[in-house]
Amino acid sequence: MKNQIRYAALAFGVLAIGYYVWHGLTSDSVFGWVGPQMALPIIALTIVPIAFAFTGDGIISAFTGNNSSEFRNGLVGLGTVEGVRQTGVYLNEQPQVRIDFRVEGADGKVFASHAKMIVPLTQLALLRPGVVLPVRYLPDRFDKVEVDLSGDTSAAQEAMNAAMIRKGFTTPAKIDIARRGVAAQAVVRSLSVPGEIRDGHSRLDLVLVVTRPDGSTFEATTEKFLPPAAVSMVQVGRVVGVHYLPENEQEVVLSLPVNTAN
Repeated sequence: MKNQIRYAALAFGVLAIGYYVWHGLTSDSVFGWVGPQMALPIIALTIVPIAFAFTGDGIISAFTGNNSSEFRNGLVGLGTVEGVRQTGVYLNEQPQVRIDFRVEGADGKVFASHAKMIVPLTQLALLRPGVVLPVRYLPDRFDKVEVDLSGDTSAAQEAMNAAMIRKGFTTPAKIDIARRGVAAQAVVRSLSVPGEIRDGHSRLDLVLVVTRPDGSTFEATTEKFLPPAAVSMVQVGRVVGVHYLPENEQEVVLSLPVNTAN
């Protein structure tokens, strides 16, 4: 859509200015260059810049709430924010920002890219380095992505699950427990750090006291690989979310948000 609007604006501009020049050169009147025909190039010189401005990266998405047609059916990857800066463009007093990402694609390939989007001032502080967002990308180009606006949480979750399995943070069996298991709360009874590190995440061995829906409790052990910023969320005495299967209560999966506070 973006390119179609720009091509149409350019075509109108060329035709409008071309007609004005042709009329002036072929007219026998001394006023061949002055008259109603002057309106066409004036309109063209107004419309063309507006068309390019309002079809800039992130502008159409801000109006529609959807990804651009180019990226709407793109692959879903995980983008880790590495930097954010304003571009100087504003829409309804909300700034457009350029977000630099390190993207992990659906096939596990990692590449650097960026996205531009309009971000409300109230949400600007949430875009800090380390935050993970689902992004849409094209398999034949990696220089630009778009933050996924589809609202399809299942696609983002599948991308996250695949990435965690590749890195050894979890297993298909644990993901199945998280998907089908009973949601419950647990208290961290003890915590130990074996010293194993994967992709900057430390392994933590936890002993949990899980509360069943009927109020009774049971004890279980589990391991979790966490970034340094999330370790405080599983300190002894903290209440955490878990999932488990009633037929196998010793397999407990810890549930923590992807983006934790620094």
